Amino acid sequence: MSNGLRRKLTSYGDQGFSLFLRKAFIKAMGYSDDALDRPIVGIANTYSDFNPCHGNVPQLIEATKRGVMLTGAMPMVFPTISIHESFASPTSMYLRNLMAMETEEMIRAQPMDAVVLIGGCDKTLPAQIMAAASSEIPAIFLPTGPMAVGHHKGERLGACTDCRRFWGRFRAGEIDDAEIAEVNNKLASSIGTCTVMGTASTMANLTEVMGLCLPRAGSAPAVESERVRLAEETGRVAARLAMDEAAPTVRAILTPQAIRNGLVALQAMGGSTNAVVHLAAINGRLGLRLDMAELDRLGRSIPLLVDLQPSGQHYMEQFHEAGGVPALLKAVRHEIDGSAPTVYGRTIGEIIDDVVDEPGQTIIRTVEKPLKPIGTIAVLHGNLAPRGAVIKQSAASKELLQHIGRAVVFDSVEDMTLRIDSDDLDVHADDVLVLRNAGPKGAPGMPEAGYLPIPRKLARLGVKDMVRISDARMSGTAFGTIILHIAPEAADGGPLAIVRTGDRIRLDVEGRRIDLDIDQAEFDRRMLDVVNRPPAPSRGYAKLYQERVLQADEGADFDFLQSEELDAR
Repeated sequence: MSNGLRRKLTSYGDQGFSLFLRKAFIKAMGYSDDALDRPIVGIANTYSDFNPCHGNVPQLIEATKRGVMLTGAMPMVFPTISIHESFASPTSMYLRNLMAMETEEMIRAQPMDAVVLIGGCDKTLPAQIMAAASSEIPAIFLPTGPMAVGHHKGERLGACTDCRRFWGRFRAGEIDDAEIAEVNNKLASSIGTCTVMGTASTMANLTEVMGLCLPRAGSAPAVESERVRLAEETGRVAARLAMDEAAPTVRAILTPQAIRNGLVALQAMGGSTNAVVHLAAINGRLGLRLDMAELDRLGRSIPLLVDLQPSGQHYMEQFHEAGGVPALLKAVRHEIDGSAPTVYGRTIGEIIDDVVDEPGQTIIRTVEKPLKPIGTIAVLHGNLAPRGAVIKQSAASKELLQHIGRAVVFDSVEDMTLRIDSDDLDVHADDVLVLRNAGPKGAPGMPEAGYLPIPRKLARLGVKDMVRISDARMSGTAFGTIILHIAPEAADGGPLAIVRTGDRIRLDVEGRRIDLDIDQAEFDRRMLDVVNRPPAPSRGYAKLYQERVLQADEGADFDFLQSEELDAR
């Protein structure tokens, strides 16, 4: 196969002319023939003024380019879509598949022998991994890193668990307008991703666990010099990949063993439930189905070890100081397949062997003395979730993990927004809040609306948590007794569509059940009356999304982007 500038020639019917024309135009940028004869490393630029999580990307690009050139290859930077959680409407999840498609096509269309994918905010790394898993050239990833913590009245603050905690206090009338404005100025004290174990940190750490980025690249802070040095080394590795015709692709790195290692780490570190959807989508690109039964089994056998918000108390910079991902993997080595390969040529077992324990650190616990005796995520089934649902049990209230309550139903995000704070809302602390039509098709875009706010009338009485159920997602920074990703969703004919206010719902996390407590004949009768949502919009990406998006248990990817053949590995 041709490489460098000769790779992926534009079709003019004359390959010699295609190369001649390509070189003529690129020389307008001042490149010499020597530079243009080198292997090419593409570097995806996800910088955007709308994306503070990626505020350090220009600096990381320059360091990556330096590493590429020092190793003898030629860096070529190209732009892709940039998605920020708080700036994407209707949701960032709605645009994840679009970014994955665009990134894949740009990798495929342009001449590069390897690619560096720089990303941070929640849906960016998943989109890039999905794209790379569907591409034929080697790729290495460079997370942008977590932000620094802020401070308020002697207390550390970090986006965005503390965002939700302080907003809840504001809604309950515990703090006033002036204080919430002051907190707003301090929550995000620097560029970078959320500094708790939210989705961005979870996916960055899992990228490292699965061997797709350098050791410690999952946790090094965005604003520290280590992050820049990691960028330079990432460029060096990318150059070596570009020069090696036998270099592994992402598909070769993401073996079933690597994916399982990711599930082990997810349970041990208090990771985001969003990771389950993203890993399912990545598996689909490989021709695999995410093993939800294994995820749940690991949740029973692997306790929570990492003391980070929202399941614990601390922040990503403390996790990094404690040793980061390599130290965590050492703590669960008995469940880790050390033979799993990495993009930089070593095995995960070799990385664990190099770990030097950090004296006195208490952020990463041992299996014998865990932070909590349960794993992070439990997988539920039952007549409300025939294809499954998840709960972040490590961030839930222990007393609510077994609960029977009366359903209070909201038919949409808009319905919830209009009624949740009404003093006339018929709701009590032991009720179960139900949100439906908020899944992949119903919203659309499966918003992070699963963190239903405590109704204002109850918040003012001091209620901090309730059982909440939806076909939506929840931010990895959020907390509470919240059941998510119910599949199939209400808008796709799922049983959540038949729940009525006043029905009894039974939650049994230990038994892994979520059920509507009505007799089977009534259940079946109601299901006959379920009507799916109206047809898709008439044009554009909205039409494509509505017609082709899969359910949460399949990763909410597009059906035509999944691998056509089941992987035999």
